[in-house]
Amino acid sequence: MRRRLWPNLPAVLFVTLAFWVVLPTTTVATEEPPSELNTASATPIVGGKPADIDQYPWVVYLSDSRGKQFCGGALVASDKVLTAAHCVIDRRAPRVDVVAGRADKNSQRGRVLGVTDIWSHPDYRSPYQGADVAVLTLREPVSRSVVKLATPSDDGLYGDSTEATVLGWGARSEEGQHSDVLHRATVPVVGDAECAKVYDRQFVPNAMVCAGYPDGGVDACQGDSGGPLVVGNKIIGIVSWGVGCARPGKPGVYTEVAAYTDRIRARF
Repeated sequence: MRRRLWPNLPAVLFVTLAFWVVLPTTTVATEEPPSELNTASATPIVGGKPADIDQYPWVVYLSDSRGKQFCGGALVASDKVLTAAHCVIDRRAPRVDVVAGRADKNSQRGRVLGVTDIWSHPDYRSPYQGADVAVLTLREPVSRSVVKLATPSDDGLYGDSTEATVLGWGARSEEGQHSDVLHRATVPVVGDAECAKVYDRQFVPNAMVCAGYPDGGVDACQGDSGGPLVVGNKIIGIVSWGVGCARPGKPGVYTEVAAYTDRIRARF
């Protein structure tokens, strides 16, 4: 999930989350999490189904210099992509591409766009401490729809049990292979109080938001890191981390976009 650091945050012991002293199986949805952690960058969304890129034209994925997808993202301006800091904190702009308008990674549809600048929140240290947000500047603007950012006045979008949609090309099962096609899944938002009971000090209110079912079964996974969690036409979260993928009682953890809207817009 998210996640799950899913890609893998080397600096973090996680399993996407080094939450515990013995971080058993946490995942950060980034690209290559530590072996102890289970990150979300290796799997497509668990319990989801293929999504139509025309319905979500602002969803993009990040690829390395070899063309390999490692995280997700969302167009929030014609030349700006919102993603997770853990996805790009150790990367250089010339070695990152953004692929827009391509649901199937094996197709030639859409565009491959270069990146000229990577901004990661200055307070970012690890997905488990918050500020897991980054903004990429594209070499040239694209004429595609963008997704709106949730703001502090959008409290209702973060209400307990609010249905949200998570999108990505990550794994469809823990330790599974990344998906070749874009997937989407519906997950209910989990209130801060409940999420804090699950993750204790690893959950930071006002910086993170959780989403998932009590019985598990649906979640972001490895490879989905940096991807969007949306309610209606607004992005409320960024896939950040989680424990395993779609496990009962272990909701995915996302960066709370509304907490960082001003800093994000300052990059426009």
